Amino acid sequence: MSAPHRPGRARRAALYLVAVAGFSAAVFAYGLRGGLDRLAEGARAELAQASDQLTGQLQRFRQLAVLLTDHPTLAPLAAANGGDPAAANALLRKVADRTGSEAVMLLGRTGRVLASSSPADVGRLDRADGAAFQSAMHGTLGFSHAVEGAAARRVFLYAAPLYSAAGPVIGVVVVRLDASQIEAPSRGDAQSVFFSDALGVVFVSNRSELLFRHRAPGPTPYASFGLTYPPGLIRPFPAISRHTFGGHALWLVDGGPYLPRLALHLTQPLPVVAMQSEILVNALPTVLVATLQAAVAAALCLFFGAILLVVGERRRALSQRLETEARLTAQLERRVGERTRELSEAVDRLQREVAERMEAEAALKTAQAELLRAGKLSALGQMSAGISHELNQPLMAIRSYAENGAAFLTRGKPDKAAENLTRIGDLAHRMGRIIRNLRAFARQEVEGVTAIDLGAVVAAALEITEPRLRQEGVILDYLPPAVPVPVRGGEVRLQQVVLNILANALDAMAGREDRRLRLAIHPGAPTRFTCADSGTGIAEPERIFDPFYSTKEVGQAEGMGLGLAISDRIIQSFGGRILARNRPEGGAEFTVELVAAAASEAA
Repeated sequence: MSAPHRPGRARRAALYLVAVAGFSAAVFAYGLRGGLDRLAEGARAELAQASDQLTGQLQRFRQLAVLLTDHPTLAPLAAANGGDPAAANALLRKVADRTGSEAVMLLGRTGRVLASSSPADVGRLDRADGAAFQSAMHGTLGFSHAVEGAAARRVFLYAAPLYSAAGPVIGVVVVRLDASQIEAPSRGDAQSVFFSDALGVVFVSNRSELLFRHRAPGPTPYASFGLTYPPGLIRPFPAISRHTFGGHALWLVDGGPYLPRLALHLTQPLPVVAMQSEILVNALPTVLVATLQAAVAAALCLFFGAILLVVGERRRALSQRLETEARLTAQLERRVGERTRELSEAVDRLQREVAERMEAEAALKTAQAELLRAGKLSALGQMSAGISHELNQPLMAIRSYAENGAAFLTRGKPDKAAENLTRIGDLAHRMGRIIRNLRAFARQEVEGVTAIDLGAVVAAALEITEPRLRQEGVILDYLPPAVPVPVRGGEVRLQQVVLNILANALDAMAGREDRRLRLAIHPGAPTRFTCADSGTGIAEPERIFDPFYSTKEVGQAEGMGLGLAISDRIIQSFGGRILARNRPEGGAEFTVELVAAAASEAA
């Protein structure tokens, strides 16, 4: 009687098996998608960390190239107006040794090496047609990478422009670093990370098997800097096939024992270095987990179908399977939680570092402002005795003229009394002018760089310094300009610079028989103000603007060595510079070069 029912049972069994297979496939897809999502989340964090490490290391050499352009040893050599090649070579060699750079060079406008950390390179022509050099010659920071020599050495290049005082680029500072040194710390990492350039060629990787592999054909998001590779160096990427599942790229790789056979591929653009960071994460454990989950689901369904036959035995087996699945799920969740906690701690540390740096920057700005104000107060203290005499003398004269005027009025001589009153008014005007200049010098300037009259600034400084000039018997040779001389700067800060130069000149002439001070203003581009004295001269002109450098006796209030350093920073903030030299006939001469302003702008 069961024979007629066998086809129906077989059909139902077949449908049940098909349903179990479909359900298992859905569980596999769901489990694999979830596992890949979790795997991708962790891989993105590792990829971001590797990208930050690469860009962070390159950033140090980028800042090195920019900082070297401000070094005073290199500018004269690039401008061909002097300079010490031996000192420049020693400087670049010292910098290369301390930073781990392969080479640090100073190139001229034609690409010829003027100075280098390797003296053998001096005089040869570097790649003047390189993208980094050309970018620097156009005034921007240049960056590129290249493959050099028969050994296919990989190097990164940073090229920073070195500007002349007038503005044009006169040279280029090139920092060259070996790519193998950058990737060395990450060679022992568990994941395979590599960085491909605009041509799709792997240039940096913690797996040597991937170097110079062509990642993928097609367009790239970055310019290639004109980079070409030697013939035969580029090899195809060891990816047998590429697939996409749930929005994730899965690659089947045949690249040796140190590369995953089945890998999850993730990318992240790095526009700062014109590359793309990529990672290959072993996806085989995730597939095995998903397979296990699908097998568990299929087994559950089969067990459920046979539950009426072997309820007790199948229930125990089902419990074991569920425990295994729960343990695997707990392990995955624990790993995700640990990785998330690590990322949160890293973000917290980064935020604290940013806050500390912002506080340090604010403290530095406050200290600089206080230092400027201290310089002003020091100058006022030095001039206090002469200024007191300058104010006391008109006061005594005003008192005498007032008494005389009263006597003349009593005697009926109003014309004589009016003459005394006129003199009293002139003296009061003179005192008011002196006090007004002192108040303007002492106030805290809040305006930025504007157009000001250089002649008026020098006149105000001379009026403040006049008592000391007269007291010390200094002969002043100065012809004020007949018309305003507009320059770019800050009135109070520029007045402080002029006062500091005049005070240094007077200090240098102290105790000498011949005390002559010659001032001059030369309009032009740039506008120059010169101060020449007949003092003792400058012992070390190359150190005159260094902070805390002073030739005055220890213990003097004016001997801290900050005046000229502060003045140099002030003039640099105006876009100008201060020069100092010893005169052949004796004494020193200071020249302040300022950016000229239009007459309409000064008005």
